[in-house]
Amino acid sequence: MAHRTTAPTTTAADFGLLLIRLTFGLLMAAHGAQKVFGLFEGQGLTVTGKGFAALGYRPGELFAVIGGMSELLGGLGLALGLLTPLAAAALIGVMINAMVTVTGAHGLWETDGGVEYNVCIAVVALAVAAIGPGRLAADRPFRWGKGGWKEAAFALGLGGIAAAITLTL
Repeated sequence: MAHRTTAPTTTAADFGLLLIRLTFGLLMAAHGAQKVFGLFEGQGLTVTGKGFAALGYRPGELFAVIGGMSELLGGLGLALGLLTPLAAAALIGVMINAMVTVTGAHGLWETDGGVEYNVCIAVVALAVAAIGPGRLAADRPFRWGKGGWKEAAFALGLGGIAAAITLTL
């Protein structure tokens, strides 16, 4: 009698991860597109660049491009489950910068202008890197598509290093 193996079926967890990735990733991508391209009622690069300059980033427009494109590409990467640890690192780095320069002085709660929202974004991105993007992802055939400690450490480490470099410039 031959032993028959079947491919694993897609589970509710796979669809749950897809839902998180699509919702979270596409909203982050749209947020970045607001900054860089002025889409979705965003202010666009000129106004966003002035805001970055007011925070001490010089030149403001360059850092607005870096921040906005990190959100746009990081969000798209998470939505697609493509280069997931790198996408998570991009979002973590931007959120660390936001916490240090904007929200950190206002405490925890978003209603007071605090870090609550930024922490949630960074933690979701880190969690997806740790768990992996699931079976319904472009990363599925690759080693990093399964998540794990190395992928989470990569995302947190690279995001932290990028934020530290940006904050020292």
